[in-house]
Amino acid sequence: QVQLQESGPGLVNPSQTLSLTCSVSGGSISVHPYYWAWLRQPPGKALEWIAYIGYSGNTQYSPTLRSRTSISRDTSNNQFSLELSSVIPEDTAVYYCARGDYGTSDPHTWTYRGQGTQVTVSS
Repeated sequence: QVQLQESGPGLVNPSQTLSLTCSVSGGSISVHPYYWAWLRQPPGKALEWIAYIGYSGNTQYSPTLRSRTSISRDTSNNQFSLELSSVIPEDTAVYYCARGDYGTSDPHTWTYRGQGTQVTVSS
């Protein structure tokens, strides 16, 4: 059974870069056909897809966040990461990493998720 665990800072100052890492156990992030994503849910709002990276390393980003987002992977440690630059208070959310059977922008199709990590953007 695959397990995902998010890690990162709980509090980030506005204009700084948020960095999150997802550690994966129970399965390799390089194995076909799986894709790996970052999602978030701001307080009182819907779940949102941010980006994904595929088993071969291909990436895709949400158009609304593309300019500030970078997703990458470390296959030797079976981890993938998210960087979100120039954060604003509206980036406050619970951030999830997830695995899916294919790449999609629909956040609800990412069936396996970590528990999530709260990130607050505030000075």
